[in-house]
Order: sequence, then structure tokens, then C-alpha cells
Amino acid sequence: MATSPWKTTSQKSKFICHIGALLAVVMWGASFVSTKVLVNNGLGPVEIYIYRFIMAYALVLIACHKKLFANNWRDELLFAVCGLCGGSIYFIAENNAVNYTRVSDVSMITTLAPLITTLLIGLLYRSERPGKWTYISSVIAFFGVGCIVFKDGLSKAEATSGPDELSTTIGDLLALGAAFSWAIYSVVLRKLNVTYSAQFITRKTFFYGLVTALPFWFLSPEPLTPVSVLLKPEVIGNLLFLGLICSMLAYLLWAAVMSRLGAIVTNNYLYVQPIATMIIAAILFPDDPITIMGCFGATLIIGGLWLGDYMTARATRNS
Repeated sequence: MATSPWKTTSQKSKFICHIGALLAVVMWGASFVSTKVLVNNGLGPVEIYIYRFIMAYALVLIACHKKLFANNWRDELLFAVCGLCGGSIYFIAENNAVNYTRVSDVSMITTLAPLITTLLIGLLYRSERPGKWTYISSVIAFFGVGCIVFKDGLSKAEATSGPDELSTTIGDLLALGAAFSWAIYSVVLRKLNVTYSAQFITRKTFFYGLVTALPFWFLSPEPLTPVSVLLKPEVIGNLLFLGLICSMLAYLLWAAVMSRLGAIVTNNYLYVQPIATMIIAAILFPDDPITIMGCFGATLIIGGLWLGDYMTARATRNS
């Protein structure tokens, strides 16, 4: 299989990879807003996931269809794990968690994924064991996420009547499960990137993500959305955005970037996701404005990521 241009060692290609990771995360940040629009139109979380990934899979299959199966059954099983952890479990757990607990809690807990990935990589692979600056930058960025999540202040959250204690626990566990699920996906993806192209990995992930989501859909109490609702321009537009941009394009970028930058560096870009969500939500929803605390959190995230990358590169040059 031909070597991808993403895997060259030039500084230019590395810079392009960083831009690619940033674009993918911005797309995913925007996906929260599109999902909210669809939920407001009556679509369920499992139904939204099924529709967006059917579109994405069909298009990736057209572009990458010559090789159907992995090189061996072991790799095929790993692709199934990618589809389960990076697809169905992650999105369904995340989307359902907001039904049990506050959205701010779900946002905070799911952003543990980069930290969990860093720990798992450090435990499993000596070749990619993170240095101290990776941990420091992750912690700084995580505090930045917290500032964005609680940008309206704790008083507003306390004034809002929240769910009961049992429901909150269920929601928190679902969000934590989503974070662990994405971390496992990232670790497995690191291994598959050595052998397979980004297009093949993305296609297999989408396929197994759909297959493993079908039982959730059949068992779900969600009623099917009427065709008249699905044909509304805002519903069609947001479904196309989720399927073509946030699923197909973003996953292709993510798989390609991770093959060059590694799982730890790439996953740290997930901390930028709340910034994108905050800005886009402020533009589309007047009742969700940008605040000083939100800007401070964005500064911490960007500063933490820059500091970690700069200090790690400096330590590598001096070693």
C-alpha cells in the first residue's frame, strides 16, 4: 500500500496535520449545535446517529471499495472494536447522558478522553510514553474546558432545578463510559494506522459503528420521526452537515492526522471542541452568549496545547 503524504517527516506536513486535527475538532464542536437543532425537531439520539453514519458510510464506500476485508481476522476484530468504541457506544452514551444529568456535567466528563488516552498509551506503549509536559498541558487544557462548561457561573446551575441523585449518577456514568470508549478507540486506531489507509480505517469504523448501533435502535423506545419532519430544510441541512462533514470528512482527517502526530498529541486537540461549540452556539442561539469566563477557558486550552507542544519539541531537541 502506498505511503500516505501525511507520514512524511517535513515540518510543513506536520503543520498541515495540526491544521487537520484542528479542523476535525471544530467540525465536531459544531456537531453539538446541529444535534441540538435536530433534537428540537423531534429526532432521537440513536436515530440521529444512524442517519448521519449511513450517509457517511455510503460515500466512503464509493471512494474506497476495492478492499473489503482486513488482512486477517485479528485486525477485523480490531476494526469492530473501533466501530463499537469510536462510533455506537461513544455517541449513543453521550447523547443519552444529557437525558439524565446536566449538559455541563456531560461536557466536563467526556473531555476526560484525552487524559485517559494519555494514560493508556503510557501504560501500553513505551515508544509513545508521554513526558511531563504532555501531562501538564493536558491538565491546563482540562481546566480551560471547565471554565467554558461553567461559563455562566455556578449560581445559575444551582438555581436550576436538576435531576434527582440517581438520575445524575446514571448520566455521569454514561458520560464517563463515553470518555473511556473514545480512549480505547484512539489506542486501537494507533495500531491500525501502521498498516491501513485512513480511508479504509474510516470505512470499517463506520460499518461496524452502524452494525453495533442497530440493536440499540431496535430496543430504543424512540418513535421514528415522520417523513414530513425529515424533509424540513433545517432537518435535511443539519443531517447532511453531520453525515458529510462531521462524520465522513472529520473521521478521515482524524485517522490521517493520528498516523502522523500520534494518539496523545492528536487527542489533546479535543480540548478545543468546547471553544468551537461555544462560539457557534453564541452565533446561532442568542440565549447562550460568550462570557469572560468562557474566553478565559479558551485561552487556557490554546495556551496549554501550545505549551505542551513547544516544551516537548524543545526537550526532544536538547536530548
